[in-house]
Parts: sequence; C-alpha cells; structure tokens
Amino acid sequence: MKKRITILPGDGIGPEVVDQGLKIIDAINQLFDHEFELKKADFGAVSIDKHGTPLTDETLDGCLASDAIFLGAIGDPKYDNNPNLPVRPEQGLLKLRKSLELFSNIRPISTYDLLFDVSPLKNTLLKGVDFVIYRELTGGIYFGEKKLSDDKTLASDLCEYTDKEITRIAYQAFEAASARRKKLTLVDKANVLETSRLWRRVVQEISLEYPDVEVDYLFVDNAAMQIVLNPGQFDVILTENMFGDIISDLASVITGSLGMLPSASVGKKVALFEPIHGSYPQAQGLDIANPMAAILSVAMMYEHFGLFQEAEMIKNGVKWALDNDIITQDLSGKKEASACSKIGDVVAWFIEEEGELKIKSDPTKISLNCII
Repeated sequence: MKKRITILPGDGIGPEVVDQGLKIIDAINQLFDHEFELKKADFGAVSIDKHGTPLTDETLDGCLASDAIFLGAIGDPKYDNNPNLPVRPEQGLLKLRKSLELFSNIRPISTYDLLFDVSPLKNTLLKGVDFVIYRELTGGIYFGEKKLSDDKTLASDLCEYTDKEITRIAYQAFEAASARRKKLTLVDKANVLETSRLWRRVVQEISLEYPDVEVDYLFVDNAAMQIVLNPGQFDVILTENMFGDIISDLASVITGSLGMLPSASVGKKVALFEPIHGSYPQAQGLDIANPMAAILSVAMMYEHFGLFQEAEMIKNGVKWALDNDIITQDLSGKKEASACSKIGDVVAWFIEEEGELKIKSDPTKISLNCII
C-alpha cells in the first residue's frame, strides 16, 4: 500500500513522541511492505515563531493533499497566559479541523492491568473499562460567532448546530456501537439548551434504524459523575464539541496517564491522528515523555487504512512493553523508568521480530540490555 502522510511534530514534547511513532511506521512498513511518503511541516507555536502564523498556506495545502496527518502536540506557555495575543497556536488547530472537515473526533478509553495503581480510581472500578467517545469537532460554541462589546464588559459565544452536522457523526457512532457491545449514550444538556434538544431529536430518529443498539441519554453533569462512579457501564459515547472536549479529558485520567490515549479526527477525505495530551513544555528535551499515545495513534491510522493486522501488531507491542515494565516516568511510580526514545525502540523491535521478543530477567531490574 502507498500513502502520503503529513507529519506535524508541533511544540514541546510533540517532536519527541512523533519520532517514536515514526520508528513504528518504519518497522511496520518494512515488515508488511508498505510505502509511505512522509513529509514534515511546521505547525503551532513553532510555526508562529518562524512564519508568523500557526498554520501556513503551504502546510495546509500539504495536509489537504495527504491521505493522513500525524500530529504531535501544540502549545507554548508564552501564549497561554495572554488572552490579548492576536495569534495563538490553537487557531491553527481549529483552522486545520475546519479546512479538512474533520467533523468527528474518536477517543478510545481502555485500561491496562499494570496501570491500575496509577489511576485515581479504585481498582474495582477499572476492570473491563473499554469505551470510545465520538465528539463532534467542527460545530458548536467553539466555531460560533464571538462578540465583545466596545467597552469589553460583555462577551458572547454562539452555540449553533444543524441537523446535518449531527447526523453525520451520529451514524458513525451508531455503526461503532453496532460493531461493539451495542450500546450508545448521548451526552447533552437537553433540559436547558435548544441545541441539545436538536441533538436528542436527531439521535432518536436515527436510533430507529439500529434496533439492536440500546440508546440512553445523560445530561453532561450526570455523565461526568457516572464516568467517575462506574466507567465500565459505557460502550460508545456521542456528544457535541464542548461537552466532548470536557468529557474526553475527564475520561482520559481513568487510565492513569494522558500519555496512554490516542485519538483520530476523521472527515470526508483526510484523517488526523494525534495523542490527546498537550505539549508538556516542562519535559521538552528530557526524553521522559510517554510516547505510547502517539504510537497507539499510529495504530489507529493503520486501522483507518483498513490494515488491521498491522494495527494489532502495534497494539501488541505496546501491551508487551507494559507487561514487561518497560514504561516511562509517568507510569513507573517507584519502579525504574525507561526513556521516551527507548520505548519507541523496543516497540519497533517487537514489530521487527514479529512479536517473538523474550526477556531475560535480572533479579534487580529489566532493561533493554536484557532483551534478546
């Protein structure tokens, strides 16, 4: 298979975790004889510093001509605390999503036995947690008209949705539920918001086409509480843009680390794959960032291309590393941690050896030197 991929390393730890994902792409493509054309481009704060804009026309054109985009992270502290700056990294991300019509953000939430103790939830709540959030990505309050009075004492943000915007992601979520455990939960605020009432009406109509899928409805405040109290009850969560932003970040801590969660943003033609974590500038250059989410985002990219055996090999490599305590600082607790770059090396090595790696255990530690 031949594909064209635009690589946007971004800011902070973005380039470091992207580099590990590129190791995985190289290992998979060599093993399965695929040919990907990879091209890097500036994006985010680094692009503002170099070009005066977070997303240049050249970068956008390259993304539009690609089969997929692999993004690291964006953001820089110098832009975070000054709301008056006219140009910000996030503007580039919103423009990219809108230009590529990336209307559906997909975030799988899964737990790993090894990480139970680093999750803020009790172990008894974590067994079997496996759900996915479908967040509408190009509508709602983030893209609505914004107003600020001349005296800067009154501000407003318009939340607006059409039935077509809701329908296209709702069908994706119902299809996913049909292929999983056949349960879909719509998260809204239909007791207060007219847009939420439209979401509910559209979802109720579409649900008639999926009689085998159980549909329930939760107000967003109750949904947040339920994700903490009983995350195992969920299968597919469907929600609008702002609620999805909040709910998915809340759900992400269930695993114990933002560094474990991948995501995909899917449109009509091009799809974008990225870890859900931020740029974590405090860790930049220290080789301590967790690259697992970036690596798992690469797995989602192969799934998007219909290459499920390749994706499964990547996920097995991540699980193998976790099972053998080859983990970064955020997951290690009191255990010895591995460097970001070594995680990429070992998962790529697992792929190159077609899953046949074995460990020689030292009584005091396990390191890359012990892998044969």
